[in-house]
Amino acid sequence: MSSSQKESVSGGQSPADYGYGHGGYSGYGYGYGDEEGTAHRSLQDYLLILRERIWYIIVVFLVVFSSALVYTVSATKIYESTATVQLLRDDPNVIDVEQVIGNEIRGTEDLNTQVKLLESISLIETVAGRLSGDELRRFLAPYQDGSDDDPLTPNGIIAQNREIAPQRLSLVINVNYRHPDPEIAAIVANYLVEEYINFNTRQQIEESIKAVQDLKVRADEQKEKVDQLARELQSYREENNMVSLDERRDIVTDRLKALGMNVTESSTALKEIEVLWTQLNEREGDLVAISELPFVAVDPLISSLKQQISAEKIAIAELQERYRAKHPRMIEAQRKLDQTEAELVSAIRGTVNRVDAQYQAAQRSLTAAQAALVAQEEESLDLSRAAVDYDAKEREFVINQELHNSILSRMRETSVAGNIGTQNARIIDKAQPIQKPVSPNLILNLGLGLVGGAGLGLAFAFFVAFIDDRVKSSFDIESVVGLPLIGIIPQIKKLDPVEKAQVVLNNADRQVAEAFLTLHSALRLKEEAKDAKCILTTSTIPGEGKSFVTTNVAFTFAAHGEKVAIIDCDLRKPNIHKTLQLENARGVIDIVGGSLEVDDVINKEVVPNLDVITTGGRAKNPTQVLNSRRFEQLITDLRKRYDRVFVDTPPLAAVSDAMVILPLVDGSLFSIFFNKVRRKAAQFAAKKLLDSNVPVFGAVLNGLNLAVSGYYYAQYYDKSYKDYYVVMSKKDDTPER
Repeated sequence: MSSSQKESVSGGQSPADYGYGHGGYSGYGYGYGDEEGTAHRSLQDYLLILRERIWYIIVVFLVVFSSALVYTVSATKIYESTATVQLLRDDPNVIDVEQVIGNEIRGTEDLNTQVKLLESISLIETVAGRLSGDELRRFLAPYQDGSDDDPLTPNGIIAQNREIAPQRLSLVINVNYRHPDPEIAAIVANYLVEEYINFNTRQQIEESIKAVQDLKVRADEQKEKVDQLARELQSYREENNMVSLDERRDIVTDRLKALGMNVTESSTALKEIEVLWTQLNEREGDLVAISELPFVAVDPLISSLKQQISAEKIAIAELQERYRAKHPRMIEAQRKLDQTEAELVSAIRGTVNRVDAQYQAAQRSLTAAQAALVAQEEESLDLSRAAVDYDAKEREFVINQELHNSILSRMRETSVAGNIGTQNARIIDKAQPIQKPVSPNLILNLGLGLVGGAGLGLAFAFFVAFIDDRVKSSFDIESVVGLPLIGIIPQIKKLDPVEKAQVVLNNADRQVAEAFLTLHSALRLKEEAKDAKCILTTSTIPGEGKSFVTTNVAFTFAAHGEKVAIIDCDLRKPNIHKTLQLENARGVIDIVGGSLEVDDVINKEVVPNLDVITTGGRAKNPTQVLNSRRFEQLITDLRKRYDRVFVDTPPLAAVSDAMVILPLVDGSLFSIFFNKVRRKAAQFAAKKLLDSNVPVFGAVLNGLNLAVSGYYYAQYYDKSYKDYYVVMSKKDDTPER
């Protein structure tokens, strides 16, 4: 095996990755795997595991089923009675008052609360208290077995046998009770629903009485507080002269409104006159520009003077055409014009002075109005500050007075509600004695026994399969052990060891002979094995048929015309000479020791084309013998003389002799006995071979029990194959097929 193959094995790759897909059983469709060669269990494998352990399943099934049957027949009959109660979504509206305890069903939480009340210990204790006399005796009779150890109490019995079952998508609850006496079952079920309704009624009345008492105490306390506040409010009015507080507020408010309007009007008047005053100041000294202002120009006097000046200028212009400047008429006209212009200037200045006086008056008026408003606001603030405390005291008085009235009203309502005593549930159906028992349920128990027995039987079978880690299937060999399966040898029961060792020669078992022919073909088809001259055979533990495989494989190769030698290298417990009935006086030990040559120890022509070299006894130091140079020369010499050399070695788990010989051979066969060796042990031994860098041709499964071969190898040993095995004719000794 190459180093890359070794790395693949140590890495956990499938056998197909090592080149084992040719010549081995995987190549013939005998292995387990998909197209990529990955081994796995199929559904058929698990079915075969169950089939192999069918008696475990049958025994467990019979035990469980019979136990269920015995229990069903011998168990005490139990009868169940059911009382049905309906929860009311709202309490009956007898009178429109609010209850102390709300019993409305608004959601799942409210419904679950009522269910828990039905399941409560208090309710059970109340029902148990109602049982007396003959009812109590009949109730306890089935549970009195004469034993004083931990006797059951009525409370415990009721708790164990009652069932509260809310009906889906409704406010209806079934109260079930089971008892060996059907009449007692009905009585207890009815007691449960009656006491549930009584419990809610009692609780409502008790809480109402308690609430009335509490409310009376609170009402008295509240009344005293209201009286105290009334006295404090009256004293505050007298101290602050606030008897007519609302009237004073109205007067102050009206004054504030009037003064506010006055300030607004004064401010508006000031702004209007300020515009005119500003225009005059901008044209100060320019009388012509001032006269052009609209509010100045529209003045009647100024407008008249300006018209008069225009007329006089026209008259002067006309006189200038006729007279000179010194003419009396010209002088008179000029005098009138100057007088009129002087009057216009005087009129304009009068207008300016009037606007200035109006502006100053508007300023004084606004200042006076603002001062009056500030004073009134201060008075209003003083009144408001004084009224804050008054309002607070009055508000507190009103609130407490309303609270006192509310407490009195609630106390009267609670007193009325407590006297009414409404119910939040009603009984729909009372429980009636039912004569048909609910337990034991024959069909259910037998069904459970059937299913449980089958399930436990299957589980037990798989458990046994899980703890059974012996190699028995090609899945175990190829997936767990890690070797390709290249041969399967059926079990031989009626032959002695000598006949078994020569079964290929004497054809004592046709199936076994055919198996070795198949193994021979597999080795010749494998790329690594077809040219291998020296092949080592080993196993995990003693008794796995490695010597049996060695001799019969050698006989098969010899029968096909190849010159073959068998060398027994099990120097601790040699077996080849016994099975082939040869002397073991001389052999490998003598050759390595130098006392004899190869030709002196070879048992020639044991069968045609087959020679055998025995051990020559048992070695005291077998590892030293196999490590010697003369042993290596022996193997080299045999390679030259024979077409095939088969080396039989000790088991790998016992000693390391096979590992010493491995470097001298071309490959190895690993013998595994069916259902004998543990998977871990076989896996460990196979890993040793794979780690040696010497090709491992594959595993040979030896001793397959034909009674169970169908479980794991139905494709190999079907009964329909028997007509194809080699059969000796009775008329002659020639084989026919």
